[in-house]
Amino acid sequence: MSILTAHDLGQAFGGFDVFSGLSLNIPDDAKIGMVGPNGIGKTTLLQVLAGLTEPSSGTVHRAQGRTMGYLRQEAVEAFAARDHSIFAEMLTVFSEVLAHAAELRQMEAAMAAGDHSEATLERYSHAQEAFERKGGYDYDVRIAQVLEGLGFSRPQWDTPLRQLSGGQKTRALLGRLLLEAPDLLILDEPTNHLDVAAVEWLENMLWHWKGALLVVSHDRYFRDKVVDRTWEMSRTTVESYRGNYSAYLVQRQERWDRRQKVYDETKERLQGEIELIKRYIGWRKMVEAKGKLKRLSRELLAIEQLGIEGAQGKQWSETGLGGVSSLTVDEAWQKIKELKPPVSRPPRPTMQLRAASRSGTVVLRGKKLRVGYPGNELFTIDSVELHRQECAALIGPNGSGKTTFLRTILGQLKPMAGEVQHGASLHIGYFAQAHDALKPENSVLNELLDHRNMPIGQARNHLAQYLFRGEDVHKKVSMLSGGERGRLALAILAIDGSNFLLLDEPTNHLDIPAQEVLQEGLERFEGTLLLVSHDRYLVDRLATQIWELRDGQLVVFNGSYREYLTHREREAVAEKETAAGVRAQAVQAAKADTQVNQKEARKRAQRINTLETQISEMEILIAECERSMQQESEAQRYEEVRRLADEHGSAQAQLAALMEYWLALSAE
Repeated sequence: MSILTAHDLGQAFGGFDVFSGLSLNIPDDAKIGMVGPNGIGKTTLLQVLAGLTEPSSGTVHRAQGRTMGYLRQEAVEAFAARDHSIFAEMLTVFSEVLAHAAELRQMEAAMAAGDHSEATLERYSHAQEAFERKGGYDYDVRIAQVLEGLGFSRPQWDTPLRQLSGGQKTRALLGRLLLEAPDLLILDEPTNHLDVAAVEWLENMLWHWKGALLVVSHDRYFRDKVVDRTWEMSRTTVESYRGNYSAYLVQRQERWDRRQKVYDETKERLQGEIELIKRYIGWRKMVEAKGKLKRLSRELLAIEQLGIEGAQGKQWSETGLGGVSSLTVDEAWQKIKELKPPVSRPPRPTMQLRAASRSGTVVLRGKKLRVGYPGNELFTIDSVELHRQECAALIGPNGSGKTTFLRTILGQLKPMAGEVQHGASLHIGYFAQAHDALKPENSVLNELLDHRNMPIGQARNHLAQYLFRGEDVHKKVSMLSGGERGRLALAILAIDGSNFLLLDEPTNHLDIPAQEVLQEGLERFEGTLLLVSHDRYLVDRLATQIWELRDGQLVVFNGSYREYLTHREREAVAEKETAAGVRAQAVQAAKADTQVNQKEARKRAQRINTLETQISEMEILIAECERSMQQESEAQRYEEVRRLADEHGSAQAQLAALMEYWLALSAE
C-alpha cells in the first residue's frame, strides 16, 4: 500500500517550469534516496509532497490518517517565535504523555485520600493503559538518546532555541521529527550540520526506521547505508532504481548503455528502411514503396509521441495512428535525421588531472611535530610518511586542526616544533575549502587566464569541460554559487600540473554528478593526494592511509577506510572489555578491603541480601497486585478493586521503608 501518490505534477514560477509531468508513489516501508543535479527542483518537489506548497498542475494524494514530517535544509523559521529550551521543545512531542501523567498523579492522590469509587478506579485503569501505550515509561530515555546522538551535550539541553545557530536549529528540528516518528519522514540534506559520529548514529536510526523515508542528500556514503531504492529526478521524469547509491550507479550505467544502443539500432534501421523505399521507387515498385512508407510514417509519429523506447515493439494500429496519412520520403528522411539521442544522462563536467612531472618516492615526511599557533597547540605527530601515488585521508572533528596542518605543509605556517620535509621534484597544488584564492572581481575566464596564459579559445574549451559555457565565462566570481566556485577551482587545479594535491573539502557544494566526476578524476590521477573531507564515499574510494586526529594526536592507520572502520570497531570492543576488567578488579579490591572487618562485613552483607530478597518479593507482590487491579477493573468487580488498591498502597509503603533501610546500609 502507498502512503503517498502523485500524478502529473508540475511546478512553475512565472514563465519558468521547474518540473512537469512527474508521477510517483511512496510505499509504506520504502526508504528512498532522491538524486538530481543542483537546481533541478528537488527541494521544490519535497515541499509539494509535504503539502507546504501547492503544485501548478497535477495532484498529490496522501493516505488518510497517516502522519508526515518534513526537515527543510535550514530550520531557522521553524523556531523563530519559540523561547523555550531544546529539551522543552522535545517534550512537546510527548504532550499527551505528560497530560496522562498529570491525570494519573491526580487520581493517585485522590485514591490515597480514600476515593475508591468505581468511576475513579475505572478512569485510573484506562489512563494507566493509555500512559503505557504512548510510551510514558521511556519518553525521557528516548529524548536523551536522540539529543546525545545528534551531538547535543547535556549542558546544552537547557539552551533556549532562539540562541541556537542555524545548524543547531536544524539538528533540533531533526531530533523532534525523529521523536514524533511520522509514518512518512521527508529529509532535505539531513547530514549538513552533523559531525561524523552524529551521521553514523543517524544512519543506524534510519536503517531501523519503521515508516517510509524520502531523503535528499549529497552524502553518497549516507545513502549507501540508509536507502533501498533511488529516484533520479529530471525536469520531466522521476526514474526509479532498486537498491542503494552504489547499486544505482551500476543500474544507471546499464540503463544509459541500453538506451544508447536502442537509439543507435533504431536510427540505423530506420535509415535502412528509407533507403529501401527509395530503391522501390527507383524500381517502380510503387505499391511496396507506399506500404513501407506508411508503416514507417506511423512508427516515426509514434516515436514522436512515445519516444524510441516507448514505441519499441508497438503495433502501429495500437498507437491510434492507424488512419494517419503517410509522410513524404523527404519528410520521413528529415524526421530520422532529427531523432534525438537519449537525454537521461545529465550534463556533467569532465576532469583530467595530469601531473606534469614525477615526484620522488617519498613525498612527505614529518617527525616529532607540534602543530598549531603560539599559545594554542592543536595536536602532535610522532611520525608520518607519505609515498608517491598514495592517498592519505586526514579526518577528525571540526576545529581539530586539519586545515591548519595543510597550511603547515604548504609553508604558510611554521610548526611549533619539528620539521615538515617535502620530497624531491614536488609540485604542490592546493584546493582550499573556502576558495579564498579566487578573486571576486575577476570573471571566470580572467580567473583562469590569471593562472595560466593560453589562447582564449583554448581557455573557453577548458572551462566548457566544467560546464562554464557561452556567457557563463563572463560571470563575476563574486556572483558564482558555491557549486560553481568549486567547479572553477577544480578547473584551475586541473591545468596546474601538480604531482601532490592537498584537497580541503573538495566536494563541498558540488552536486552528485560533479562529485562523481571529481572522484573519477582523482582515481585516475598518477600523483599523490592528501585529502581532508567529510565525504566518506570519496574517502572510501581513494584512501590508502587514514590520518586521524584524536585526543590531540595524529594517529596513522595504514589501510582503506573500511579497514579503518573495522579496526575502530575492534578497538571499541577491546575498550569495553578493558573497562569490564577494570570494574572486575575494583570489585575484587572492594572485597579485599571488606576482609579488614570480616565478621561485621558478613553480617552487613547478610542483612543487605535479606533486604534485597524482601524488596524483590515486595516488587513482585506490587506487580501482581497491579495486574489483578487491571483484570478486576475490566471485569467491573469494583469491590475487589478497592480491596486491591488498599493492599497496593500498603505494599508501596512497606517497599519504601525497605528501600530506605537498604540505602542506609549500602551507604555505610
